[in-house]
Amino acid sequence: MVNGPKDVTYEWDAIDWRIHEDNVRRLRQRIFKVAQEKDLAMVRNLQKLMLRSWSNTLISVRQATQRNAGRKTAGVDGQVALTSQTRMELAVQVHRDASSWQPRAVKRVYIPKAGNRAKLRPLGIPTGAANCAVAFVS
Repeated sequence: MVNGPKDVTYEWDAIDWRIHEDNVRRLRQRIFKVAQEKDLAMVRNLQKLMLRSWSNTLISVRQATQRNAGRKTAGVDGQVALTSQTRMELAVQVHRDASSWQPRAVKRVYIPKAGNRAKLRPLGIPTGAANCAVAFVS
Protein backbone atom coordinates (compact mmCIF):
# COMPACT_ATOMS: atom_id res chain seq x y z
CA MET A 1 0.00 0.00 0.00
CA VAL A 2 1.31 3.44 -0.85
CA ASN A 3 1.00 6.47 1.37
CA GLY A 4 -0.85 9.57 0.23
CA PRO A 5 -4.35 10.45 -0.88
CA LYS A 6 -7.17 7.98 -0.44
CA ASP A 7 -10.50 9.68 -1.23
CA VAL A 8 -9.29 13.23 -0.70
CA THR A 9 -9.69 15.80 -3.44
CA TYR A 10 -6.63 17.97 -3.97
CA GLU A 11 -6.30 21.13 -5.99
CA TRP A 12 -3.08 21.37 -8.01
CA ASP A 13 -2.91 25.15 -7.65
CA ALA A 14 -3.34 24.96 -3.85
CA ILE A 15 -0.35 22.66 -3.25
CA ASP A 16 2.36 24.08 -1.00
CA TRP A 17 5.34 23.06 -3.13
CA ARG A 18 7.95 24.05 -0.55
CA ILE A 19 6.73 21.37 1.89
CA HIS A 20 6.86 18.64 -0.75
CA GLU A 21 10.24 19.78 -2.10
CA ASP A 22 11.62 19.73 1.46
CA ASN A 23 10.28 16.19 1.99
CA VAL A 24 11.91 14.95 -1.21
CA ARG A 25 15.16 16.78 -0.47
CA ARG A 26 15.40 15.28 3.03
CA LEU A 27 14.75 11.77 1.75
CA ARG A 28 17.32 12.19 -1.03
CA GLN A 29 19.85 13.36 1.56
CA ARG A 30 19.12 10.30 3.69
CA ILE A 31 19.63 8.02 0.70
CA PHE A 32 22.93 9.73 -0.13
CA LYS A 33 24.16 9.55 3.48
CA VAL A 34 23.29 5.86 3.86
CA ALA A 35 24.83 5.08 0.45
CA GLN A 36 28.12 6.60 1.62
CA GLU A 37 28.01 4.25 4.61
CA LYS A 38 27.64 1.33 2.13
CA ASP A 39 24.44 0.03 3.76
CA LEU A 40 22.90 -1.15 0.50
CA ALA A 41 19.87 -2.82 2.06
CA MET A 42 18.89 0.43 3.76
CA VAL A 43 19.53 2.38 0.55
CA ARG A 44 17.13 0.08 -1.30
CA ASN A 45 14.51 0.46 1.44
CA LEU A 46 14.82 4.25 1.27
CA GLN A 47 14.54 4.15 -2.52
CA LYS A 48 11.33 2.15 -2.21
CA LEU A 49 10.09 4.71 0.30
CA MET A 50 10.90 7.43 -2.24
CA LEU A 51 8.88 5.62 -4.91
CA ARG A 52 5.89 5.37 -2.56
CA SER A 53 6.13 8.99 -1.41
CA TRP A 54 3.24 11.31 -2.26
CA SER A 55 5.63 14.29 -2.20
CA ASN A 56 7.92 12.59 -4.72
CA THR A 57 4.95 11.85 -6.97
CA LEU A 58 3.81 15.47 -6.92
CA ILE A 59 7.29 16.84 -7.55
CA SER A 60 7.87 14.32 -10.35
CA VAL A 61 4.59 15.15 -12.08
CA ARG A 62 5.34 18.85 -11.72
CA GLN A 63 8.79 18.35 -13.25
CA ALA A 64 7.47 16.33 -16.18
CA THR A 65 4.39 18.44 -16.93
CA GLN A 66 5.44 22.00 -16.10
CA ARG A 67 9.21 22.41 -16.10
CA ASN A 68 10.51 20.07 -18.81
CA ALA A 69 11.05 21.46 -22.30
CA GLY A 70 9.21 18.45 -23.78
CA ARG A 71 6.11 18.88 -21.62
CA LYS A 72 3.91 19.54 -24.67
CA THR A 73 5.09 16.40 -26.49
CA ALA A 74 2.94 13.32 -25.97
CA GLY A 75 4.61 9.98 -25.38
CA VAL A 76 3.45 6.54 -26.46
CA ASP A 77 0.27 6.87 -24.43
CA GLY A 78 -0.68 10.01 -26.40
CA GLN A 79 -1.39 12.01 -23.24
CA VAL A 80 -0.25 15.52 -22.38
CA ALA A 81 -1.11 17.09 -19.02
CA LEU A 82 -1.33 20.84 -19.57
CA THR A 83 -4.10 21.85 -17.17
CA SER A 84 -4.14 21.79 -13.38
CA GLN A 85 -6.92 19.20 -13.32
CA THR A 86 -5.14 16.80 -15.68
CA ARG A 87 -1.89 17.20 -13.73
CA MET A 88 -3.66 16.28 -10.51
CA GLU A 89 -5.36 13.31 -12.16
CA LEU A 90 -1.98 12.16 -13.49
CA ALA A 91 -0.42 12.52 -10.03
CA VAL A 92 -3.16 10.43 -8.42
CA GLN A 93 -2.90 7.80 -11.18
CA VAL A 94 0.90 7.59 -10.93
CA HIS A 95 0.77 7.38 -7.14
CA ARG A 96 -1.95 4.72 -7.18
CA ASP A 97 -0.04 2.60 -9.69
CA ALA A 98 3.40 3.12 -8.09
CA SER A 99 3.50 -0.26 -6.38
CA SER A 100 2.62 -2.16 -9.55
CA TRP A 101 4.59 0.04 -11.92
CA GLN A 102 6.04 -1.62 -14.98
CA PRO A 103 8.12 0.34 -17.51
CA ARG A 104 6.46 0.97 -20.84
CA ALA A 105 8.01 1.33 -24.24
CA VAL A 106 9.26 4.76 -25.20
CA LYS A 107 8.15 6.63 -28.28
CA ARG A 108 11.09 6.46 -30.71
CA VAL A 109 11.64 9.58 -32.83
CA TYR A 110 14.61 10.15 -35.12
CA ILE A 111 16.13 13.63 -35.08
CA PRO A 112 19.05 15.09 -37.07
CA LYS A 113 22.50 14.71 -35.52
CA ALA A 114 24.27 17.89 -34.44
CA GLY A 115 27.49 17.30 -36.43
CA ASN A 116 25.94 15.93 -39.60
CA ARG A 117 22.36 17.01 -40.34
CA ALA A 118 22.03 14.27 -42.97
CA LYS A 119 22.33 11.54 -40.34
CA LEU A 120 19.62 10.81 -37.79
CA ARG A 121 19.89 9.71 -34.18
CA PRO A 122 17.17 8.04 -32.10
CA LEU A 123 15.43 9.97 -29.36
CA GLY A 124 13.27 8.14 -26.80
CA ILE A 125 10.29 10.05 -25.39
CA PRO A 126 8.89 8.34 -22.27
CA THR A 127 5.18 8.31 -21.60
CA GLY A 128 3.78 10.76 -19.05
CA ALA A 129 3.22 8.22 -16.28
CA ALA A 130 6.53 6.44 -16.87
CA ASN A 131 8.42 9.72 -16.88
CA CYS A 132 6.91 10.82 -13.57
CA ALA A 133 7.40 7.57 -11.73
CA VAL A 134 11.16 7.55 -12.00
CA ALA A 135 11.93 11.24 -12.17
CA PHE A 136 13.44 11.61 -8.72
CA VAL A 137 14.48 8.11 -7.80
CA SER A 138 17.81 8.06 -9.58
